[in-house]
Amino acid sequence: MIAGLAPIAVVIGAFSPQNWIITPVAALALALMIVLDGLIAGRCEQWHLVVPADTEVGQKTQLDVHARFAGGRATRYEAALEFDPRLGQDGGASFELVPSANPSEFSGSHTVRPSRRGTAAITRAWLRWRGPLGLGARQEQKTLQDHEVRIWPDLSPVRSKELQTFLRDAQTGLIARRIRGEGTQFEALTEYEAGMDRRRIDWRASARHIQLYARENESERNNQIVFAFDCGQAMCEPVYGLPRIDRAVSAALTCAYVALKSGDKAALFGFAQRPQVMTPFVSDSRAFHRLQSAAAVLDYESTEPNFTLALATLTSKLQRRSLIVLFSDFTDPTAAELMVESMGRLVKKHLLLFVTIADSELETFIEHNPGDIATLARSVTADTLLQQRRIVLQRLRQMGVDVIEAPYNQIGYDLIDRYYTIKNSEAIG
Repeated sequence: MIAGLAPIAVVIGAFSPQNWIITPVAALALALMIVLDGLIAGRCEQWHLVVPADTEVGQKTQLDVHARFAGGRATRYEAALEFDPRLGQDGGASFELVPSANPSEFSGSHTVRPSRRGTAAITRAWLRWRGPLGLGARQEQKTLQDHEVRIWPDLSPVRSKELQTFLRDAQTGLIARRIRGEGTQFEALTEYEAGMDRRRIDWRASARHIQLYARENESERNNQIVFAFDCGQAMCEPVYGLPRIDRAVSAALTCAYVALKSGDKAALFGFAQRPQVMTPFVSDSRAFHRLQSAAAVLDYESTEPNFTLALATLTSKLQRRSLIVLFSDFTDPTAAELMVESMGRLVKKHLLLFVTIADSELETFIEHNPGDIATLARSVTADTLLQQRRIVLQRLRQMGVDVIEAPYNQIGYDLIDRYYTIKNSEAIG
């Protein structure tokens, strides 16, 4: 507004030089109005920030600011925060405060979605309130020291009603008992009834009793399951807003929870250029938090993983045959060659399940209508990469490696289904 007075000053100086003092007086009056407007806005007695101590990656998290003002006639109250980019891509947020039940108290909130695991600090906060004329404003700033948010892996699938209902109703549910009818370990003989699998008929026992008898088998428990994570460059790339490694961690923890409820043991192993984390085997669902804490430590590394060192280290730590669930990804056959070679040695002693997230971006490129040369070239390149990817996965299947390739929101359910299939076939022990 003061700058807008400059053309008026020029006109006054040209036509009435003796009245030039009018313009600086008007500018000074405007400056005084701004100061007075800021003073009339009142003062802030107290304000503070409320943040949760813990949250989960990808889940909505609310940051609240509360303030109490003394007197004044402010018309607009605003707050701004500066925080670690793990909490939000922009690293900051601004929002308005609204009155609460008490007329002198105002509060406001901002919702963020953490994009990476770790500890995110909120470093600074600002509070601003404007005068009734909208010309002046007062502002305070705080440098925050102890406002940190621990970002854990996403466990929303574990808490889902569908999974809890499934575990409650499943045969291997909350009550530990011996389960008959599945597996290969002999438990007892029972009279054959219509509808039973004919392959379960024990012909020798039936001949002795001159009546058909069927075998009841006990489902094996106490299997060792290792969830191994590639924390290298390919797994740190985002898929629908979150790194692939975080999608994998969420699926693995969900399956680990199911495995613990089923009477098996679970452990986590993370690696990149070197092994990062190797937890002891957990055998009780009440100790599930140990797996969650270990998964939160898995770091993001922008380097290629060393599969030879990692899988050799894992093999040396396993004393018995185990199910190893390996979460990884690759961009080309050259990068996958060492992975395939290392997995070939591992599959000789253990049962290996390879889990990878389907590359929907390549499929999108292929589906584009080739309206120009650039789009056509991109589609051809994407189709070539997708074919190479299928060749690598086919090689793994031929080696005896079980493979799951599914969208990010489906791998957890597919992994649980495959786990039960493997468990019921007694292929681990």
